[in-house]
Amino acid sequence: MSSGFIDVHAHFVTDSYLERARAAGHERPDGVPAWPSWSAAAHLELMDEAGVDTAVLSISSPGVHFGDDAAARALAREVNEDGAAVVRDHPGRFGLFASLPLPDVDGALAEIDHALDVLGADGVVLETNTHGVYLGDERLEPVFTELGRRGAAVFLHPTSPVCWEKSALGRPRPMVEFVFDTARTVTDLLFAGTLDRHPGLKVVVPHCGGALPVLADRINGFMRLFMPSETGAPDALTQLGRLYYDTAGPAFPRQIPALLNLVGPDRLLYGSDYCWTPAPAALEHAASFAAAPPPVEGQTWQSLTTANALTLLPRLETGGRP
Repeated sequence: MSSGFIDVHAHFVTDSYLERARAAGHERPDGVPAWPSWSAAAHLELMDEAGVDTAVLSISSPGVHFGDDAAARALAREVNEDGAAVVRDHPGRFGLFASLPLPDVDGALAEIDHALDVLGADGVVLETNTHGVYLGDERLEPVFTELGRRGAAVFLHPTSPVCWEKSALGRPRPMVEFVFDTARTVTDLLFAGTLDRHPGLKVVVPHCGGALPVLADRINGFMRLFMPSETGAPDALTQLGRLYYDTAGPAFPRQIPALLNLVGPDRLLYGSDYCWTPAPAALEHAASFAAAPPPVEGQTWQSLTTANALTLLPRLETGGRP
């Protein structure tokens, strides 16, 4: 077993993707002053210094759909091919969560087949919403049916909500809007019954669950109040307890203890959010785990989160080989 972290929340940015995003108006993505730079060499250097053995790459917000279905299909295919090439070029060091051109359902289904069957991706990344279509939307049911049938890993990543022009108050959206959009789309999945209908889904919620740990009881109470049935109201707490949660972003001293009041230690995964989190901050984040006692006696944060990651992504145990 790997002795270092497996980082499930790590990003890559290509020059071609950056050009397409800027052309679509994302010069200041989600209100952040500038795009980060990325290279496999720089990422590997950061990983070695931070004690990360493997990083699972994904495209971050704003995703690949900039308004045109055909262009989104082409861009999803391009970034997935690029990411798969990085995985092949560095055996055992990288994995890939493939991008899908949602809300284009037919395009997403085709890309699931290509990414998982041809490229060997470890799962898919889904933005919390795309042009206001949240993940519980009934139009996306065929996508979740296929992902559930495959038992696929589904990494959620936040993006700006549709109301950001008024709600963000002119500040960078990752600060507050991202954590609430994560809670919004997971709540939408709960109320839509998506997680219940597709128990094969292996969902990863980012940033220590965003706002979910402190909202979980409130969400559960509203589900019981407004979704009664002959078999009893859905139990949001049980469903949330079956999801995985990465630890990207501030983790200590408050976020992880709050999360552990909602889920067991077997649901925790390591995340750095590099390259959107700069290297010095990513190193500081990795070091914070050495200073915090792990929640399971006899384990380290590395051994705990890596074992959980290999349960979720068993392909990584063989160095990425099928």
